[in-house]
Amino acid sequence: MSGPVASAAATVAPAPLPQLGSPVSVGVGDVKLHALKVVGDMRGDLSVGEMPTEIPFDVKRYFLVFNVPSTKTRGEHAHYQCHQFLICVKGCCSVVVDDGVHRAEVVLDTPGKGLHLPPLTWGIQYKYSKDAVLLVFASHTYDAKDYIRDYSEFTNVVKSTV
Repeated sequence: MSGPVASAAATVAPAPLPQLGSPVSVGVGDVKLHALKVVGDMRGDLSVGEMPTEIPFDVKRYFLVFNVPSTKTRGEHAHYQCHQFLICVKGCCSVVVDDGVHRAEVVLDTPGKGLHLPPLTWGIQYKYSKDAVLLVFASHTYDAKDYIRDYSEFTNVVKSTV
């Protein structure tokens, strides 16, 4: 795969903005964009999500991605079993999601938006703002065998599951 958006997958139109409690499909497999509750007052803002209402799986692991130079990409893999839920808690970044047939780019630019990537979704994160902090919740603990890091292998696996 060459560059963050190169592939044979067809690009789909941007997803509409979700309403609280009603995630919307981004047109790629079962990937969904969720609205997360944001409450603000004179003390500051609070974004909240509950499992399994907003985050549709049991969380076993989390990680933060930050200090990423704007020209660098992260991700560039899929998982056999692991679900992921991405929230850019500060700044913004773009996420490319790909199911081997369709591809879409989603901008995460507020803690009030979360993106669910189910298993067998190729994910790429890039266009990080200087201050971006990406929080990722995962359904499984780390297991190197769960990763598909080669795009050709990913498309072969997807074709074999259809």
